[in-house]
Amino acid sequence: MTRQPRWFLWCLLLVPVVLLITLSLQQYSSSVQTIKEEFHRVLGQNKKKGTPEVRPCPQRSCPQDQFSFLLQSGAANVVAPKICFQNKLILGMVLNNAGNGINVVIINGRTGDTLKTDFFNMYSGDVKPLVALLQGVEVGSVVLMASYDEPATKLSDDARQLISELGSVSVKSLGYRDAWVFVGGKGASKDGTMEKHSKSNKETNTYDEWPELVEVEGCIPKYLG
Repeated sequence: MTRQPRWFLWCLLLVPVVLLITLSLQQYSSSVQTIKEEFHRVLGQNKKKGTPEVRPCPQRSCPQDQFSFLLQSGAANVVAPKICFQNKLILGMVLNNAGNGINVVIINGRTGDTLKTDFFNMYSGDVKPLVALLQGVEVGSVVLMASYDEPATKLSDDARQLISELGSVSVKSLGYRDAWVFVGGKGASKDGTMEKHSKSNKETNTYDEWPELVEVEGCIPKYLG
């Protein structure tokens, strides 16, 4: 009987090993592909469903000819005020655009676009920039205001008069560390003017030197003039 070369015997031994490795790799590749396909399928489903957006403002539905809003004064000198318009935060601590004194947002009363956000320190600041801003408010603008900490020390008679012309009643009696919110505007109707005012009184204050924060929300008409 002819003796087979050694290399031939090695080949016979290696063939099943190679086949086993090949089959294992094919099975592994199939599993990986299945996992990848499942991952993309789930990812695609999540993308279609969308991730719910966490909003800091309440979701209010108003008629088509009105805008939704929310005004919240600051709490003592700790929590900044919040102004929402059309269910969107326009001014607040998380946007880093709120500050001590009187916070102001000006909106285009026709389109709902934000024209200006600012705050004016009425304890150690200058009232002139606030007066200049109020003098420049155009007819058809919505003006939203919210107090934080101290809104009245530097608030001059001229500034109070300009705010009262926007529809505010309480601004005339706004005092030291009062809580106050207001929405009105140039050419606004009575339906487009709302406010809330809480006097600071040490006997009744919620936060020692400050009253409880005040809040107003609702719908105001668009400017159609």
